[in-house]
Amino acid sequence: MIAKTKEDYEGLRMSGKILSGALKETAKLVKAGVSTAQLDLAADEYIRAHGGVPAFLNYKPSGASYPFPAALCVSVNDEVVHGIPREDVVLEDGDIITLDLGVNYNGYFTDSAISVAVGEATKETQRFFDAGREALSAGIKAAKANGHTGDIGAAVEAVVRRYGYSVVEELGGHAVGGGVHEKPFIENTGTAGTGEVMPEGLVIAIEPIVAEGKGSIVIEDDEWTYSTEDGSRACHFEQTIILTKDGAEIITPF
Repeated sequence: MIAKTKEDYEGLRMSGKILSGALKETAKLVKAGVSTAQLDLAADEYIRAHGGVPAFLNYKPSGASYPFPAALCVSVNDEVVHGIPREDVVLEDGDIITLDLGVNYNGYFTDSAISVAVGEATKETQRFFDAGREALSAGIKAAKANGHTGDIGAAVEAVVRRYGYSVVEELGGHAVGGGVHEKPFIENTGTAGTGEVMPEGLVIAIEPIVAEGKGSIVIEDDEWTYSTEDGSRACHFEQTIILTKDGAEIITPF
């Protein structure tokens, strides 16, 4: 989506505000003994109570055999993205999980994700998260109106590789705003100055997806969940931004 009007900006900001609140409140519930289904219910209820609609619930992209059955994607440890919440998946101390959530507010869509530790994060886990967060910040800094998608990918990749981790290359960011996923696709690798030109007003979700191992992925039997092929842990940080003449406006702050 290209935001053009005052209404566009106000609608997107409200959508982002609801999403940020939902993620923060859901993250507070993350602890040992909680099921991923409980987290999904909390996120769903928060969004609806604040005037939004869960954007992922019943979303069925091209090629999917059935719609996504929840509001929240919850990916645990080696799961990379699109984990389906379940009553029988109960968190344990030492786990890491990614909460990935979308909101539709009056037709304005936003998308954001955070990774959190269950219990106290180890130094190793904190360093892993630092890499993801720093890569996201670098990608946002590189995103400019009339810049290229490759500018973002190059910035993200440089940070991840400096930390010694791997980018999950098959997955990446995307335009958003008028729907859950829109074009262009924004890779987390690339060369600055290459790729599609991003016009002023473009709404995009930047989302570094990082693996401790090689970064190759496989899809699970549920046909939604992607996991690392080598069983290494993954983390994922994402924010929705609007490209303005003054730089990137983050509308889903953590």
